[in-house]
Amino acid sequence: MTVEEYKKQFSEDDAVGWLSIDTEFERLYPDQEPKHFAPAISYMLGGEHPLDGVSIYDSTKQEEHFHFITYGFSELYYDEEKVNGEFSKWGFELTFRLKPFEEDNGNPAWAIALLQNIAKYVFSSGNWFEEFHYMPANGPIRLDTETEITALVLVADPEIEKKQTPHGEVSFLQIVGITSAEFEDIKEGRKSVEEIVTKLKENNPLLITDLNRK
Repeated sequence: MTVEEYKKQFSEDDAVGWLSIDTEFERLYPDQEPKHFAPAISYMLGGEHPLDGVSIYDSTKQEEHFHFITYGFSELYYDEEKVNGEFSKWGFELTFRLKPFEEDNGNPAWAIALLQNIAKYVFSSGNWFEEFHYMPANGPIRLDTETEITALVLVADPEIEKKQTPHGEVSFLQIVGITSAEFEDIKEGRKSVEEIVTKLKENNPLLITDLNRK
């Protein structure tokens, strides 16, 4: 896409990158209006949360779960200088699939905080993520919760392929909760992230995180 084509197709009022993300989720969840959470003060105006928003869709594929998508790791807004970049900003957005957890009462706000905390790390350190990266959560991924899920791996979201947007490439990386034992196996070199993910996929092809998994 040339800058001239970009200017013809979009106006300065268009959230070009945001629309690209929405297109993928409208394909997956036609006619569904997601729950959307945005910080009260945007990061550009001095707010503490780097992501401009997180949407949550209700999925019944494989089993009932929440499907989260972030807005902010990629270039969201009209910007002629960003046309045809190799990567759109950091080059990815995060997704997360979560089995409903009884104590959340249908409102998994902690997961939005988790995604914002990951964003704070990326924005402050300049380190981005790629498929099969992994990280500890330094405790349960849901604070003050009895769960063995204490770390995360990143995979390509099973339902969304990487996308060429007007601002460059965007991958949809899904964070997946793993147990302390699985994390130790990765850290000590006993198993690779790919081996852990392949094993999980045998019974859980969409890699839905279940806080009750042992």
